[in-house]
Amino acid sequence: MASYDSQNLLSGSGRINGGNISVVSSRSGGTTATHNETEKAPFLEPVRLTPAWEEHNLPNDELNFRGMTMERAKMELNPPRDKLRLVFLTLMIHGIGTLMPWNMFITAKSYFVDYKLSQNYTGVELEYGTYFLAYVGFASQIPNLLFNWLNIFMNLGGNLTKRIVLSILIEVIVFVVTVVLAMINSSEWPGAFFWITMTTVVILNMAGGIYQNTVYGMAAKLPFKYTGAVVLGSNISGTFASIISILSSQFASSVRTAAIYYFITAMFVLLLCFDTYFALPLNKFYRYHELLKEKEIESNQRANVNARPPYWTIFKQAFPQLFNVFFVFFITLAVFPAVHSDIKRSDSGFIIEDELFVSICCFLTFNVCAMLGSLLTSWVTWPKPKYLVWPVLLRAAFLPLFLFCNYQPLNISRVLPVYINHDWVYWGIAIVMAFTSGYFSSLGMMYAPQSVEPQYAMTAGMFAAAMLITGIFTGILFSMVFPIVVQYNFLEWLH
Repeated sequence: MASYDSQNLLSGSGRINGGNISVVSSRSGGTTATHNETEKAPFLEPVRLTPAWEEHNLPNDELNFRGMTMERAKMELNPPRDKLRLVFLTLMIHGIGTLMPWNMFITAKSYFVDYKLSQNYTGVELEYGTYFLAYVGFASQIPNLLFNWLNIFMNLGGNLTKRIVLSILIEVIVFVVTVVLAMINSSEWPGAFFWITMTTVVILNMAGGIYQNTVYGMAAKLPFKYTGAVVLGSNISGTFASIISILSSQFASSVRTAAIYYFITAMFVLLLCFDTYFALPLNKFYRYHELLKEKEIESNQRANVNARPPYWTIFKQAFPQLFNVFFVFFITLAVFPAVHSDIKRSDSGFIIEDELFVSICCFLTFNVCAMLGSLLTSWVTWPKPKYLVWPVLLRAAFLPLFLFCNYQPLNISRVLPVYINHDWVYWGIAIVMAFTSGYFSSLGMMYAPQSVEPQYAMTAGMFAAAMLITGIFTGILFSMVFPIVVQYNFLEWLH
């Protein structure tokens, strides 16, 4: 049979039409019956080679190499590299953008509390400033939490491009509104200003939840260190917001002008994220890994696997790393910034003055050390996934350690004794807490997509992003317990 087909191929004339190959015999001989059978046979019929060459379950498009361009063939033969680490830097920029709204609003506390909602500006004493950060925390994290989880199952906003583009555009529009509010004199309507600000925070974090979740899913298509790039960017975001806040306040002529420059900078960062997203498909390294992901999806479809991912199976397989991500951020947000920023200087002769003590020992220390911890995962990945849970659990020791420092919450009379009254020791604890937060959170986010089958890596990455936000939200809630705890000397009860 194989030799007969081979003769047809050699002696016949091939006709290619619509991607199918037909071989029409050129021999003039043959009976009328044979001629009639030939006339009744299908005009277009794929060539059947030997069984060793043919794969019956492959689609015709693949049998005829449809869609295989010379560029794709070259990329498969010679996998491209991430030249100048452009893709890594791009995902790091998107990491900065994902937490930019949260960091910009909490870092601008002085603008809202000491200026827009202050008695000097409004002429009346208000409680809005007292509870501003608490309101911002809830307004930010509740929609962020909700939309991160919904985006896993519902693909809010359509495909990947629509979700990223629409979410960034919404965030830019919200920052435009924030800049306009900074320009307007709102001293006559502070209540309206407060609730308009809270509404913008809610909308901002609805879009931000979808954006963050989608970016982690996009990074999961690439080698695992690129998920670390997103985490690194999110840690850089806090440092960036702090530096911009300091610079704008130093060079601006007034608080209002400083706020305008500050929020406009956030808009430019988001627009940079917008531009760099469309630059990604132009990069051969990114296109190559997209090609690999497409082939995995096609293979998955040929295996007659349901297009809907098995969410529960993915969650169970990735759960150890999802727990690691959750617990790291839970411990971190239980301490920072609520408890961390209320720790006062104990030693009057300490190297850092009282006016800069919180700014340097809390905010700057945390953001820089968390950034360095995330950066280290680009070269060091220890411990391995199986053992990561142990150092993550050990971080729970930071909860009592920070309470034992000179923690003095506002309007609270502390009864619990201060056991750590040495500022250098406190600063060392703060450095270790921040560094381990950045390092272990990056490892957990990088390991999560690797713990499932390759075709489900994107879904696992989105689960990890949702667990990240869940850890942040529950950590913020838990931090409200500490002012109550220090009002009692619970150690006496143990004796």
